[in-house]
Amino acid sequence: MKIWIDADACPVVAKDLICKTAERTQTQAVFVANQPIKVRKSPLISMTVVPSGFDKADDYIAENVAEGDLVITSDIPLANDVLDNGGQVLTPHGIIYDANNIKQKLNARDFMDTMRSTGMLDLTQMGGQKPYSDKDKKAFADGLNKLVR
Repeated sequence: MKIWIDADACPVVAKDLICKTAERTQTQAVFVANQPIKVRKSPLISMTVVPSGFDKADDYIAENVAEGDLVITSDIPLANDVLDNGGQVLTPHGIIYDANNIKQKLNARDFMDTMRSTGMLDLTQMGGQKPYSDKDKKAFADGLNKLVR
């Protein structure tokens, strides 16, 4: 098993938990982003910088994930691709995506995207992403411990 991290939008607290888990379990972790980020120095932890551009990090992860690997991402289309390739998916908020819930999430995401693009959804009325809470941190740590042994 390898842990792949969609690092551009992953909270710092989650990144630290991933590094600790990788070292504790002797599991390789690969952070993927459009620009370098600081990662813990360890032979198990690496940083891959992909070219700038829309979904380049997602594409890299989807192309390189192997069956049984774990991907940390909030990106629904990437999660769907990973599951199609036999991987596992955990969001930084501790949600585990699987065959039972990903299609519903993908459909909801596509619906909201359509609403935004047609102007039917007023983006100024949306509150944006909530701050990363202690509850999120605990849910993520629990999910990570469940999936990486």
